[in-house]
Amino acid sequence: MRQTVAQKRIVVLGATGATGRLVVSTALRRAHHVIALVRRTGSFAPAEGLHEVEWQHLSDVATLTSALTGADAVISTLGGAAQGPTSVCTDAMTVTVPAMQRAGISRLVALSAHGVADSRDRSLFSLAVWAGVGEKMRDKESMEPLVSSSGLDWTIVRPPMLRDTPATGNYRVATDLPVHLWTSVARADVADFLVREVEAPHHLHAYPRITR
Repeated sequence: MRQTVAQKRIVVLGATGATGRLVVSTALRRAHHVIALVRRTGSFAPAEGLHEVEWQHLSDVATLTSALTGADAVISTLGGAAQGPTSVCTDAMTVTVPAMQRAGISRLVALSAHGVADSRDRSLFSLAVWAGVGEKMRDKESMEPLVSSSGLDWTIVRPPMLRDTPATGNYRVATDLPVHLWTSVARADVADFLVREVEAPHHLHAYPRITR
């Protein structure tokens, strides 16, 4: 018998990004309500259970607070610009964490990256990712303490290279998975895991890695 999952009201930051869109579609497919924060409404085709909220500026705390009203959880898939300085993940958590605290919302699942903070080592993977997207990694690295010191029920997910390939449904999750230069995972599988962590938290106050 298929297990029934309690319906959640999930706020998604970075909803229009490559991973964010998959989080939105996955959550809707699993019958959750989704509040997608977007730069402009009309970013998604109309769908049952989906509500778009225009959030053009991270400093617009009033809009963020309104979007959080009645929510059960927040999933952040923010990633920042591919090139050049970026601080979008850090800036977003600077306002989101206190807004969640005021709203009484405890569950926060944030997408980071392997190679950040204590997972940064001298491996070929870490060396390559910092050489390629170092600014994005710095942003993730400064974001993480804002989440981990928040007092919320947080999970910080650290995937390796993300692939735009179909979901496999057969991925591994643990805090100590080995990550090599060639290690990767499908974005769709990451999205599935992020939503499932909201449904049933198994990695509270942890930094799980996810690989295929």
